[in-house]
Parts: sequence; structure tokens; C-alpha cells
Amino acid sequence: MALLDIRNLSVAFTTRAGTFRAVDGIDLSVEEGEVLGIVGESGSGKSVTSLALMGLLPPGSRVTADRLNFAGTDLLSLSPAQRRRVVGKDIAMVFQEPMSSLNPCFTVGFQLGETLKVHEGLSGRALRRRCIELLEQVGIPDPESRLSAFPHQLSGGMSQRVMIAIAVACNPRLLIADEPTTALDVTIQRQILDLLVGLQRDRGMGLILITHDMGVVAETAQRAVVMYAGQVAETRPVEALFTRPRHPYTGALLDALPERALGKRRLPTIPGVVPGIMDRPEGCVFNPRCRFAAARCRSERPALFEVDEGLARCFYPLPDVPLPDGILPGGLHTRGMGQASGEGLGEGAAR
Repeated sequence: MALLDIRNLSVAFTTRAGTFRAVDGIDLSVEEGEVLGIVGESGSGKSVTSLALMGLLPPGSRVTADRLNFAGTDLLSLSPAQRRRVVGKDIAMVFQEPMSSLNPCFTVGFQLGETLKVHEGLSGRALRRRCIELLEQVGIPDPESRLSAFPHQLSGGMSQRVMIAIAVACNPRLLIADEPTTALDVTIQRQILDLLVGLQRDRGMGLILITHDMGVVAETAQRAVVMYAGQVAETRPVEALFTRPRHPYTGALLDALPERALGKRRLPTIPGVVPGIMDRPEGCVFNPRCRFAAARCRSERPALFEVDEGLARCFYPLPDVPLPDGILPGGLHTRGMGQASGEGLGEGAAR
């Protein structure tokens, strides 16, 4: 049984212009100890999907699903009190923007200790010892003195480490990291990714890594989900997806990687933007931006079709194509991932 099993999840918001479906019938699963990468442009529904799973969407949103199971428990059937016992303990999340995710009015120690009080019942010296231990685990120097620091006294990288410490405080079985390297410099990005993957490996957690950066997915995930306009465009093992993309959107994202544009005068781009409530197209949601779109694509909505080692939402999946010279299976050189040497990040077209 999968650790996380989601079937036909939809999230709709009521707006003045009408009902907007930000997540449109997606299926998602994560196995114990698996790293799943979710990638796509802003507006693709990546963060909304994770917030729906956590039960953190604002009033006015409507979440429906045929199945929303975690470790065999139907999350939709739980009362708010029961769900609060799961969220933060067994399922935890590292949010975007570390500098604004921490409450500026409370110290690091208070915010880290709050999780341990609620879910683990710790107090007094045991609580303090555990907080210091967690800060040590995420690589914060002089952890004891940092307990009394306020968020404005921390750097962006240190704030993100505190957020990770809060997320893993109760040894969750599933950790969701939503753009964990946003607004951090290249060296710190590398450190944060190494920290997340190291914690995942040591603790045996499932990890969902949400990102714009195809390079991050190539280096960290075993399986990837490409989202577009609230739908799953393609889901396959990472090596298969990078060497043989099947959906035109995935192919366009990979074509725009700097590593795949060596020798070209201009970096390829994808024209247009992700559709919103007012410009949702008929048929395939990607058809206005797809250079391979045919008449059927403009009139019929494609389902997810089986392709080699996975699924793709396309009537006419891309054929096998040879990789450009110098690109290894997997799609990227490791040097393209922003290492401490200062080499470029190689961020994908989704930026």
C-alpha cells in the first residue's frame, strides 16, 4: 500500500468571475521512503495540491476527491481535531519564503517548541534539549543561543533550516517541501537540498519536492510529476522523463534548459502563459502553446495515456529523440545544480 494515495483530487475557488478550478482531477501517490518531484510553472496547481492535502486552504475553497488516503487513513473522513493530530506530526510541510514563514513576534525556541508540546507532550528541560538537538541536526551553529533569537535576526538560509527543524521535529512519515530553495543564493540552495535529502534518507521519510527547477528534480527525485494548469501532464521515473519526454510541455521545459541549448544563439522558450479562469481553452489545456497541436487537441480533452514506464496526457506523445551532445542520461550534468563552486544553477523554462 502506498504511503500517500490521491485519486481525482480537485480544488475549486469561488471568485467574482466565477468558479476557478486550480486543481483539476489529479492522481498522485508516494511510496514509503520515495522522493517525488513535482514540477511546473507558477499557476500549475503544485502548491494548492499540497495545501489541500494539509487541510490549509482558505475559506471559500472546495476540495473533492475520490480518495485522499494517508497510511491507509481517509483524510477527508477525519474531523478537524483528528486531522490536526495528523498534520504537523505524520505529515509535515516546509513552506515557501522562509523569511516570511516564521512568526516575527516569537523566538525560534518558542516556535520550534510549540510543535513538540502539541504533538509530543514535551515540556521543561526535555523540551529544551530536544529543540537544541533538532537545531544541531539541521546544521545551525551555536543552537542553544539561537533558541532566543527572533526571525529577523536570522539569514534566509538559517530561517529555512529552522523551518525544516520544525517540520521534522515529530519524525513525520511524509515531508512536503514547497520551493524550499526560493530566494536563497546558489551555495545555500545546494546546502538546503543536501540537508533535505539527507534527512529523508536517514529517517526513511517520503518526500514530495515541489519546484520550478528541473535541475533539482533531476538530482534529487526518483519519480517526477509534471503539472500544467491544474492537471498532471506527465508522470514517470526521472531518468525516463529526462531522456525520453512524452508530453510536449515536458519536452519544451527540457529544451529550455541551458545545458541543452549549448551552441545555440538563443535559449528556447515556451510562448504564452498558463491559462487562468478567463482564458481556459477547450480541449487540451496546453494546446494554445503547443507547436504540435492538431484539430483533435483543440476540441477534445485528453486523458492520461500509458506510455513507457508511466503516463502522459497527450493524444500524440513525443517520439524518442536523441539527446544533444554532452548531455548524459538523466538530462543534466551535476555541475548544473548550483554547487558550492559557484557554477550556474541551470534553472528550467518554468522560472
